[in-house]
Amino acid sequence: MVVAVRVFKKTTPNGKVTVYLGKREFLDHLDYIDPVDGVVLVENDYLKGRKVFGQLVTIYRYGREEDEVMGVKFSKEMVIACGQLVPKKNEKQELTAVQEKLVKKLAPNAYPFTFKFPEMAPSSVVLQPDENDQGKPLGIEYLLRIYVADNEEDAGHKRSSVSLAIKKLQYAPSLRSIRQPSSIVSKGFTFSSGKINLEVTLGKELYYHGEKIAANVIVSNNSRKAVRNIKVYIVQHCEVTMVNAQFSKYVASLETREGCPITPGASFTKTFYMLPMASYNKDKRGVALDGYLRDEDVNLASSTLVPEGKCAAEAIGIIISYSLRVKLNCGTLGGELVTDVPLKLLHPAPGTIESEKAKSLHKLKSIDKIHRDTSFGNDDDDNLVIEDFSRMRRNLSE
Repeated sequence: MVVAVRVFKKTTPNGKVTVYLGKREFLDHLDYIDPVDGVVLVENDYLKGRKVFGQLVTIYRYGREEDEVMGVKFSKEMVIACGQLVPKKNEKQELTAVQEKLVKKLAPNAYPFTFKFPEMAPSSVVLQPDENDQGKPLGIEYLLRIYVADNEEDAGHKRSSVSLAIKKLQYAPSLRSIRQPSSIVSKGFTFSSGKINLEVTLGKELYYHGEKIAANVIVSNNSRKAVRNIKVYIVQHCEVTMVNAQFSKYVASLETREGCPITPGASFTKTFYMLPMASYNKDKRGVALDGYLRDEDVNLASSTLVPEGKCAAEAIGIIISYSLRVKLNCGTLGGELVTDVPLKLLHPAPGTIESEKAKSLHKLKSIDKIHRDTSFGNDDDDNLVIEDFSRMRRNLSE
């Protein structure tokens, strides 16, 4: 059976320049990042001495557009890679299989190109806006910008420019750690002897989106107080490095009185299952998502990973982490006993067994499913399926 190769394209408003990409999502494997490779097609006799340039751009928005007054900007646009695409400089370039197919199909006016992400480039993240918020959402987005100009410093004209929204993502490592994170805490009371002991253990350190998180909770009450109820949360922690701001959001919660009150001398053991999903948090402003705002695609942002030898403090952008939090309510005078256990929430790497299992658990439509359900222009001779990139223009921030 012949497998078709899907290709995305987008054309400038004047129809003279078309850009083709083999994919929209580029993976950070920690030791390297997938390069942005594609092909640009230029109409005959259009340039007339001008050149075609390309830029890989990241836009870091850390404040609301409606709050920008008196020239103050709450966004930073950075060109992280750039170069001249047409005419090609005398540089030998190793082509991917998709580029070879496109060049063969579109020759002689097709020119392949490749841009590389810098090390430690931030992942695509969007902070969910409030329904009353105006303008673009806070977060990190990437654009591939292709334009026609006399020189690289010239911004070009809108009619001969095109921008393609892409994503940089991180996936879980192929081997999952067998470590079971745990926490043991105790609480004593000023005017009462004894302590309440709380032990929380997770089934594993790394969970996939759409997978239930299992937490084993053991409570031993050696005090004279009683535990009234138990609350369990999945907490998403965000650090916005540009403004050195930190905040946390509950993305899953559970409260139970099962086994309560846990009276003096009693103990309690139970495994709680939590399922953090973006679809359960649509009304929560500030929840970090993975870069899409469309309901059928959206996922919670994945945990931020850094290469071996680096620390999370060196990462830029919006750093995401997760923890499971357990609270024991010990009454009005007793207060609360609280502990957090860190965990990682990620997508399984494409092509792995875990990836296939996660798809069966995932209740939201993936972008791949939308592509499968959409009709495209097909060319059986080249085994290429071409999708017009502009179909998603109204759904993506470009």
